[in-house]
Amino acid sequence: MGLLDKAKELLGKHEEKVEDAIDKVADVVDDKTGGKYADQIDKGAEAAKGLVDSDDADDDPAPPGP
Repeated sequence: MGLLDKAKELLGKHEEKVEDAIDKVADVVDDKTGGKYADQIDKGAEAAKGLVDSDDADDDPAPPGP
């Protein structure tokens, strides 16, 4: 089992904790920047959480294309 496979396995087991951590980091950064970049921080946090969610889809084979 490669390092990437192990990371994916751990991520799958702790997806909720990872998403909570992303939210906490986004809140800290937003606080430190005085809310000046709130929209960008929110977009970045959502994109990061999307990567966490889409990790499960990487395990499924892609449907055949035309």
